[in-house]
Amino acid sequence: MSTILVPVTAQSELRDEEVVARVLAGETALFEILMRRYNQRLYRMSRMILRNDGEAEDVMQDAYVRAYEHLNQFAGKAAFSTWLTRIAIHEALARKRRRGRMEELDALPENGDSMAILKSSAPSPEDGTATSQARELLEQAIDQLPEAYRAVVMLREVEEMSVAETAESLGVSDAVVKTRLHRAHAMLRKDLYARARGRATDLYQFHAVRCDRVVKAVFERIRTNSPDDNAIIH
Repeated sequence: MSTILVPVTAQSELRDEEVVARVLAGETALFEILMRRYNQRLYRMSRMILRNDGEAEDVMQDAYVRAYEHLNQFAGKAAFSTWLTRIAIHEALARKRRRGRMEELDALPENGDSMAILKSSAPSPEDGTATSQARELLEQAIDQLPEAYRAVVMLREVEEMSVAETAESLGVSDAVVKTRLHRAHAMLRKDLYARARGRATDLYQFHAVRCDRVVKAVFERIRTNSPDDNAIIH
């Protein structure tokens, strides 16, 4: 039987830790709450690293499946969102390294002195709805930042995470986060950044159709990998 996504509206106010506990207790379908809650963030981070929409979705699925399979290892020392973000970052970087071994020309300059022009993928129907020129220009400007600086901008200003959360997600110190963000600002053209900064939370949108697709695919993979068919609600 195929997987059916369950209604989660009534339980959407549950804290992450409560959802995790209930999933571990056998309410597997509630994992959908966490996926829908963090799809946007994981898409942004995966796309930031890979700069490819399709690969970003693949990484999201890999990250969710890995998180589900290791959910009992979440100790609560950091926020669940931070723990999940780190998994997605590691998955994206691993994919980039594998891709780099096959495509040697994909490597970025380590000194950050220059950036290649972003290779644009074919636009999707959802991408065509983005009509704001300022937003598009800002996305392009961020895409041209060296990866270390893009990551900090994405987490601090697009995802609006705190300095501490950003540092924890990236495995660096608070001071490094602050320094990289300052340097990233200097790299972006001041007039463009000042004009579009207030709309940063609209960047790299992960639309509802794509959200549904990822949620369904993750549940199908979990169902396939689960030794107990009863663990998944059909």
